[in-house]
Amino acid sequence: MSDEQSKIRLPTIDRWSGPIPGFALIATIAAIAVLAPGRIVPDSMSTLVIALLLGMAIRQGIGRRNLTGEASRITVRYLLRWAIALIGLQLTVPQIAAIGLRDAAAVIAILVSCFIFTKAMGRVLGVGRGLTELIAAGTSICGASAIMAVNTVTRADDEDVSYALVVVTVFGAILMLGYPMAAAALALPDHEYGLWSGATIHEVAQAVGATLPVSEAASESGTVAKLMRVLMLAPLIAVLQFVAVRGNGSGSPRTAIPWFVLAFFAAVVLNSVFSIPEPVLSATKLVSAFLLTMAIVAMGLETDIRRLWKRGLRPVLLGALSTAFIAGLGYALFLAG
Repeated sequence: MSDEQSKIRLPTIDRWSGPIPGFALIATIAAIAVLAPGRIVPDSMSTLVIALLLGMAIRQGIGRRNLTGEASRITVRYLLRWAIALIGLQLTVPQIAAIGLRDAAAVIAILVSCFIFTKAMGRVLGVGRGLTELIAAGTSICGASAIMAVNTVTRADDEDVSYALVVVTVFGAILMLGYPMAAAALALPDHEYGLWSGATIHEVAQAVGATLPVSEAASESGTVAKLMRVLMLAPLIAVLQFVAVRGNGSGSPRTAIPWFVLAFFAAVVLNSVFSIPEPVLSATKLVSAFLLTMAIVAMGLETDIRRLWKRGLRPVLLGALSTAFIAGLGYALFLAG
């Protein structure tokens, strides 16, 4: 190999081998976050919240030094996209179809209305576009996963992402704790209660936590409604990307659909058409969850709490209003009648 060829190839090798220590650190912190619930912290505490808090704590401890270098950027930009694509293997077309046309339409109406409402209120409150969009996605679709996925298009800074993660997780936890009490106090029917929970609670785990203690019927309908919202993540990203492309006056509508969105849908179809062994599905679910956890750790390591604090409490108010809106609209559609 000539010297000239070596000069051409070495940067490509260095690009991936150079960040290895950073990847190792991010993966180690992510592993701690995964193992912590039930051991170091209460079992009910979200792995993703732990990952964010650990990353932020380490960042504050080391100041402005960058421990991970290029690894953080690669994790957020590339590994996150694979995590989103693999989520498709957790869904099947029959699962989504089981919800029924009327209830599916209600779930989609709630999602779209919440996103539009949150965007409008963000403008009223003077919250930045990027942070507003992330809170809107996290509240209307599926919490942290939606925030991280939508940010591949929104491209908000790390502090905005961290702020949105905290806000959406906290208000989702409030709904998870409050809904079962409402079900008991109001004697809500199990099936409709499950739909309400799945269509309005932010995180998948939070929706399960709110329905499983009530009844198996509530858990089943809640899970299906929540999966319906997860499925809508891919179309939302495609729409946001399309709007961004048209807004910038560059590209064409064909370039508006990111590859990982197509991979997400392909995974759903693959899981629907073929009988994929359960061990394979379990393994891909673990890989997807771990890659997402790594991405949130990387975000935490890049987050300066002092800059986060300067954003004030208006985004918290936005999260509260958005949560109240989606909970109220869901109740009106599934239970008020």
